[in-house]
Amino acid sequence: MKRIASIFCFVFVLFSCNKEHEAITITSEDFHAAVDKVTEIMVHDIFSPPVASRIYAYPNIAAYEILAQKDSGYQSLSGQLRELKSIPSPSMTSVNHELAALVAHLDVSRRLIFSEDKMMVYRDSLYAVWEAQNEDEFHTSKAYGLQVAEFIISWMDKDNYKQTRTMPKFSVDTGDPSRWQPTPPAYMDGIEPHWNKIRPFVIDSAGQFKPTPPPPFSMEQDSDFYSEVKEVYDISNEITAKGDASEEVAIAQFWDCNPYVSVTRGHLMFATKKITPGAHWIGIAKIAARKSNSDVRKTVYTYTKTSIAIADAFISCWDEKYRSNLIRPETLINEHIDDSWEPVLQTPPFPEYTSGHSVVSGAAAVALTSIYGDNFAFDDDTELQYGLPIRSFNSFKEAADEAAISRMYGGIHYRKAVEVGVKQGRDLGAFVVANLQMEHKNKIISNQ
Repeated sequence: MKRIASIFCFVFVLFSCNKEHEAITITSEDFHAAVDKVTEIMVHDIFSPPVASRIYAYPNIAAYEILAQKDSGYQSLSGQLRELKSIPSPSMTSVNHELAALVAHLDVSRRLIFSEDKMMVYRDSLYAVWEAQNEDEFHTSKAYGLQVAEFIISWMDKDNYKQTRTMPKFSVDTGDPSRWQPTPPAYMDGIEPHWNKIRPFVIDSAGQFKPTPPPPFSMEQDSDFYSEVKEVYDISNEITAKGDASEEVAIAQFWDCNPYVSVTRGHLMFATKKITPGAHWIGIAKIAARKSNSDVRKTVYTYTKTSIAIADAFISCWDEKYRSNLIRPETLINEHIDDSWEPVLQTPPFPEYTSGHSVVSGAAAVALTSIYGDNFAFDDDTELQYGLPIRSFNSFKEAADEAAISRMYGGIHYRKAVEVGVKQGRDLGAFVVANLQMEHKNKIISNQ
């Protein structure tokens, strides 16, 4: 009996030791879950589309920079992104880079959202699991991840975001009939009028991809501008007359991505919450990474490249929005054509030209195509949680084209804003891809 007891104790101690030194494995699904958590909290907190793009970019960059240190197939972004220097190297060789990257992602994310407590609950649940797996590896990797997070936060804090929080609200020019006016039902102020002052990531300046101007304003019935206004009105009437069978209305609703929709019920007004257009494309990035069975490094690479393109696209688009300061179709149609007309979608609170969805979708599609190819077919289930069915696309470009035209179907953009906007986004995306060297040329990135 003593011998049996001794053998049992030996086996128990051996198992305990092995358990203590079991390596912590971080998978691509862990990163998908972390990004999903950020999206979930952003929907709850109601961030505007430009601000949401910033919230995605910095955590992904922090994670990518850590992983690029370990994998020679990927290049650091230091010296490529504006004012970004090399992150500190780990002081210990026992750092689990995948774990440290996820720690950094979680820590940078929690600094950028309002509901920090929600992220901390999620983070702490992961910390408990990792610590139980291997305490030493967890604490070493955690310390390095937090060190890099502080480094990225310090760089981020110099991007002028804080300064724009103190700048004056947008002043509405009521004396010029071409200028943007707040729209029903909430008549909100124009959001982020100073977003062009945010430091870009890759593009040279907010105005680098300044688009051609919109048609000269005129409500004369033989003018090009009036034709654009009337086209929005006519298309809206045509597609809504089809009722539930309207494919165009379904497209508009699928790509709505308005984070704050005001709903009026009698004397009550409340908001319904959705993802932003950038979040929709981050969701498509997840779909692409999953479909191709991407490993952790390629998954983070995908999120990082896509989120950088999206962030610069918002800076470029918002620069033009508040330069041209163009009035929305809803205002003009109600005033000059039909005072009872309502667009399919609620008009968002900022100037019309160019279309943000068009610019952002164009840029994101180019970034994703550079990773997964021209003919990457996928089923987009991003909007399922909002009660909208899956839509299928043969390529990222096809999805971007549909996202762009959806804004005309929704009654919130003129054709010129859509067509010029998607070109603006594609040109910007091509510049980001050409100037952001993330993968080494002699490496074929594995899908495994």
